Amino acid sequence: MLAEPAAALSDLALGLVVVALAVRLGRAPAVHRYWRTSFWWAGIAALAGFVHHGVIKYSDQWSGPSWAVISGMVVVTVSYLLAATVAEVLGPRHARTFWVLRSVGIAAYVVLAVTGHAGVGALLTCESLTMVSILALWGWAAWRRHPMAGPVIIALAASGAAAAAKAIDPSVTRRVALDPTSVYHLAQIVGMVLLYLAISARRPNPPSVRPA
Repeated sequence: MLAEPAAALSDLALGLVVVALAVRLGRAPAVHRYWRTSFWWAGIAALAGFVHHGVIKYSDQWSGPSWAVISGMVVVTVSYLLAATVAEVLGPRHARTFWVLRSVGIAAYVVLAVTGHAGVGALLTCESLTMVSILALWGWAAWRRHPMAGPVIIALAASGAAAAAKAIDPSVTRRVALDPTSVYHLAQIVGMVLLYLAISARRPNPPSVRPA
């Protein structure tokens, strides 16, 4: 018997779909390796979430550390998503730009840690700053008419909307035998599929958007 059946099974579904998409991206040599890596980490994190919600939630001792590990996987996923974005939008020789943008979320978390507000929740909140950087880059790319910008922005918006599902009143999701977390997992599948389509449907050699 699973500790949290709906959350566990929906995370399993998300993980299987994302891993399958990662495998398919591996067969597309034109796709930057950072995209593939971000999908692999996202899929592994979701599969780990299945174990967390299904089994580890029974243990008060291990539930916290387990969630911390999964949160770390999410951080790695977002890092590769930013790296892929920098490579696509600015070009492959902008490692310094990546680290400048990546340091925003890290610095914010360091400040929270120093002031006594460290924790998994704070870490994930700071990662939202990195996502803002990613969206800003793709917004700039759209203004410069990058061919991937529109589809990627739609996919990221869908993922953001999925995250908002966590704020739904449980009494609403209970009508369909789900909880806000499981709704989030299922909705996130849509966002990941849209991102996969945005990446895989790219032009063979799309021009990078470089500063004028």
